[in-house]
Amino acid sequence: MIALLVRDLRLAMRAGGGFGLGLAFFLIVSTLVPFGVGPEAKILSRIAPGILWVGALLACLLSLDRIFQLDFEDGSLDLLATAPIPMEGIVTVKALAHWLVTGLPLTLAAPLLGMLMNLERPGHFWIFLTLLIGTPALSMIGAFGAALTVGLKRGGLLLSLLVLPLYIPTLIFGAEAATRGTAGLPASTPLLMMAGITAGSIALLPFAAAAALRVNLR
Repeated sequence: MIALLVRDLRLAMRAGGGFGLGLAFFLIVSTLVPFGVGPEAKILSRIAPGILWVGALLACLLSLDRIFQLDFEDGSLDLLATAPIPMEGIVTVKALAHWLVTGLPLTLAAPLLGMLMNLERPGHFWIFLTLLIGTPALSMIGAFGAALTVGLKRGGLLLSLLVLPLYIPTLIFGAEAATRGTAGLPASTPLLMMAGITAGSIALLPFAAAAALRVNLR
């Protein structure tokens, strides 16, 4: 499984499937919002957690179709299905690779990009913490959506339509926890809800994604 993880990381870097693309998109969103909203510092500071969360969510969405599609096209997915590794383990490793290439860089970059939106100093910690807890759920849910659409040509739009509604709870609780924490209010409730979504996604969705892959490979 470690060899599969290293392979996916190398393929993602070579194919431009996440690291640079996601960060570039995140930077563009964080840069354009002040131009569209205006230079008012109070307004930017108030909306910064939500905008950063939306930008991170959309950046994660960009590379979801590459999780299984490249392996499906070159036949590697059929070989992985016959390997001694359970299909659920393969799904988990691929979701982990997506998070390491996309979710983790976005989490590390978010506090720096928050400075562009006049995010208050406590907010830097909270946006980092909420993205660190929430982005694994985005990758796992995205892997499930990618498994459902792996056999479809040009399934990127359908993948987005399937995954975006499932992303909304994580977005709501993540942005709310970051907003409350930045304002000095108790943020334990939305933070625990988001952690529960992440834990549930990691525990349940590999089995659902593996079942979808088996159906598509028949």
